[in-house]
Amino acid sequence: MSIPVVDLQSLPKVSLHDHLDGGLRPETIIELAAASGHELPATDLEELRTWFHESADSGSLERYLETFEHTIAVMQTHDQLVRVAREFVEDLADDGVVYGEVRWAPEQHLTQGLSLDDAVEAVQEGLEAGMDAVDADGGYIEVGQIITAMRHADRGAEIAQLAVRHRDNGVVGFDIAGAEEGFLPSRFTEAFTYLAENNFPATVHAGEAAGLESIQDALVHGRALRLGHGVRIAEDIHLDVQEVDGRDVGTVTLGDLAQWVRDRQIPLELCPSSNLQTGAIAAFGTTLGEHPIDLLHQLGFNITVNTDNRLMSGVTLTSEFALLVETFGYGLDTVLEMTLNAVHASFLPMEQREQLAEFIIEHYEDAMEEMDDFEDSEDFEAFGHEHIHDTDDSELEH
Repeated sequence: MSIPVVDLQSLPKVSLHDHLDGGLRPETIIELAAASGHELPATDLEELRTWFHESADSGSLERYLETFEHTIAVMQTHDQLVRVAREFVEDLADDGVVYGEVRWAPEQHLTQGLSLDDAVEAVQEGLEAGMDAVDADGGYIEVGQIITAMRHADRGAEIAQLAVRHRDNGVVGFDIAGAEEGFLPSRFTEAFTYLAENNFPATVHAGEAAGLESIQDALVHGRALRLGHGVRIAEDIHLDVQEVDGRDVGTVTLGDLAQWVRDRQIPLELCPSSNLQTGAIAAFGTTLGEHPIDLLHQLGFNITVNTDNRLMSGVTLTSEFALLVETFGYGLDTVLEMTLNAVHASFLPMEQREQLAEFIIEHYEDAMEEMDDFEDSEDFEAFGHEHIHDTDDSELEH
């Protein structure tokens, strides 16, 4: 019997936090490494895939970041960057992503003679080739670059200028990434001032490996329009449990920073599996069910769902949403809400955001209608209600 349960992969999605050097195909790494003479920890496809996943599962951000030594090593020439970027787009499209922002640090790809501008142009060539290939297959996707400066380096101003220089060639935003602890955004004041003077948007990695001070600094000195991860904003949320009439009653209080982030609807680029693997949510627990994403959602924070590094975490955006559906019982209404949050948090122009939102809403409404039809059918009774994730019947405004 065919059960028309909604296929999350087929629904249009938006990806805001996805690293280029964290999304390579293992087979591509093996092929490029063999051609360039780079030694890998394993050359068998499944063994290499396992090595990346186990390293990511270490619970340490530092160990997690070590895996990038091998991906970056095979992203040093024009042709390598073009291929990786093209495949990146194709893989997103296969997962149902219709708009994505891919972040990467050009300064890490210069060992074979490329200039910063050469590297950006090569990635853009690959992204456009990927978009053209998807279009030729009857699909649709748009992907923009977020140019990233490494926190431990001293090239922030130079990289900010690079990003602005390529704003008409596919670059949509700026970020800083790498080791967060000890490298506050205030170290990059010159870069962020330059971006602000040129009306160029920035998202800032903050609240992942470091806590509230990092988030505060990203908002004040980084002028962050979004928070890369930002999950540790939950450390500024306090729960007081008291016994009232024989039962426990909890009261939630937001600290000043959490109140600011929530009330201003500053988007959080949450990456559930990655947050668990790197230890970013260690203060809350060691399972996905203890991830504060549901608490943040219930309290009205602006939540977006992302993958971070699909290779290392062994995830897709579809699988991340599926985990949330399974863990927290979310229905399509919540998946749609978080997807629309990502649309409106994107660095697209307003008109394009509105068009994208309408496109996505239409597809989700069709999916919800299919579920309603199925639940009214005899097959639904035979299948069992427990297998269906409910959605509410509230109307969606375009």
